Amino acid sequence: MSAKSVEIIPASGTETLIPLNKLKKSPNNARKTPHSETAIEGYAASIAAKGILQNLVVEPELDGEGTATGFYLVTIGEGRRLAQLLRVKRKEIKKTEPIRCIIDTANDPHEISLDENVTRENMHPADQFEAFRRLAEERGFGAEEIAARFGVTPHVVRQRLRLGAVSPKLIELYRDGELILEQLMAFAITDDQARQEGVYERLSYDRDASTIRRLLTETHVAATDRRAGFVGLEAYIEAGGTILRDLFTEDRGGYLEDVALLDLLVTARLGREADALRAAEGWKWTEPHLDFPHAHGMRRAYPHPVDLSADDQIALQAVQSEFDRLTEAHQTAEELPDEVDARFGELENQIEQLEAKRQAYDPGDVARGGAFVILNHDGTIRIERGFIRPEDENPHAETEQEGDAQAPDEEGEGGDQTTRDGKGEEGENEEEEEERRLSDTLVRDLSAYRTLGLRLNLSEQPDVAIVAATHALAAQIFYIGANAHVVGVQPVKTDLATHAVGIEDAPAGKAWSDRHANWARQMPRDTAQLWEFVVELDHESRMALFAHCTALTVNAVKLPFDLRPRALATAGRLAEAVALDMTGYWRPTVQSYLGRVTKAGILEAVREGVSEEAAERISGMKKVEMAAAAEQLLAVTDWLPPLLRTAKTEDQVGAPDKAQRNDFCSQAAE
Repeated sequence: MSAKSVEIIPASGTETLIPLNKLKKSPNNARKTPHSETAIEGYAASIAAKGILQNLVVEPELDGEGTATGFYLVTIGEGRRLAQLLRVKRKEIKKTEPIRCIIDTANDPHEISLDENVTRENMHPADQFEAFRRLAEERGFGAEEIAARFGVTPHVVRQRLRLGAVSPKLIELYRDGELILEQLMAFAITDDQARQEGVYERLSYDRDASTIRRLLTETHVAATDRRAGFVGLEAYIEAGGTILRDLFTEDRGGYLEDVALLDLLVTARLGREADALRAAEGWKWTEPHLDFPHAHGMRRAYPHPVDLSADDQIALQAVQSEFDRLTEAHQTAEELPDEVDARFGELENQIEQLEAKRQAYDPGDVARGGAFVILNHDGTIRIERGFIRPEDENPHAETEQEGDAQAPDEEGEGGDQTTRDGKGEEGENEEEEEERRLSDTLVRDLSAYRTLGLRLNLSEQPDVAIVAATHALAAQIFYIGANAHVVGVQPVKTDLATHAVGIEDAPAGKAWSDRHANWARQMPRDTAQLWEFVVELDHESRMALFAHCTALTVNAVKLPFDLRPRALATAGRLAEAVALDMTGYWRPTVQSYLGRVTKAGILEAVREGVSEEAAERISGMKKVEMAAAAEQLLAVTDWLPPLLRTAKTEDQVGAPDKAQRNDFCSQAAE
């Protein structure tokens, strides 16, 4: 019978090398919450780069009889043990890798484990930021190298390096507790320390991180700006532009620092687009503009319906037939094959191009007119055609009375306001001959009595009054300088685009523009024929034209120090009368509302539109994230700010329902 071998236990305090596979987790370890995977990854990376810098503290494992088993329990250093096991799994080391350990049998293992985790103070974050910066500057380590040596991501390293580059003055304020980490991260958006300090000096009571970022980027352009989207970040960088990146928030592409270069690139591309349009369509002139100049004083011609040529008609029928065949063949398919989907796109594009040929500008208008090439608010190109400068007007316009419609945002008081000598109305020459035989005083008296007679008769004939008022409004809205109206109703038109940026690009703005263009295309080219045009309309169409012209004069815009309180109150009455529901024309988004009010305003909107619980869930977010979250929450609601709400009345008889009102945004009036 062989004698049992006795394990020799080193004396307490002895440093020794123990194979990794002989180390076990101690049941006396005070840390009961397991180490995170991230922490173990960090230990492993550090050990791989620098070795184990601090010995493990262990005690021998004893069996039930008090005999050493040959294994050791790790009292201090469990994270390092787990990191080495991870390296074994990755086949970086063997499971018998020797680990430097200190034997401790003198102290209570649970107490020293607790002591290890309690009686220590973490390094101040500022010291860590500066230490990372020294590694980069003095040892030439890049972000990837530092990340590999400390078990963190390169992005985290870049963040710490950026924080380490903040002005030493601001770092000291952070150490002293006068700045919090969130504020320091906001300053780190730029590495210009003088600018950082300058912004700090400008701060008053409002030291919110978002305020700091806004002040540091106020001379830059966000990558979400329409100009950046139009030019493209790659083209901007290729031209020598630089981008400022915020490593601590979702900056959606950063901030473009060279605004002058960006504007130059935008202008150059718009100019090329304008030149290409002039060459392709034959306009006399084309002008590139960042914003729509609204063409005050210019007449605007609109395209008129024309028949397709025989070749185009055949081509349209062929394309439409193929489109219909494909539709029928795949109507039950849940998902279209890529090639079929691509073909559908090609056919739709061809149909759209051929259908567009049903509208054409008069060749004379093209020869003397022009177009504006504009940068849309979404970064796309917008083309406004058909503008004719006063000096380019047809020399026969005085007798022909050619005057075409203007879009609602081009209407102004400019243009030739003199009375034209039109010869189109029957009997006009006889009247002139009569006038020449009579004195001016007598003509004035007679015409005054005629005016009185017109007033008396017109006041008894509402239907004719509608014709006269509609004629007067249309003559001034759709023609420049015609002076063809006898009823003294003068439309006062307000350009809404000067009050709300991008309103003309909104669905409701586009619907209004299409509606106006629809009427403009129907107007007779000779102003003398306008009366007959209005008279010959059926009652429903005449009332629609009257309503359109009247609607164009509505002005409920509230300006600072507005002196029209009664007019604005009347706007409320009008909203009730037409059962205005703004949910069909406006939605609460970050751009339209939520990003332009305080956090309290955002929470109030969510509280009203969704619930108190929903508001509570987002209350701890930063403003940018809160606004984005609120947009999603409110998207499925009908919430409106108080300024856009319409008081409900019980006697709104025959008011259009919500579906009918929403159609305004998707369909122009016929």
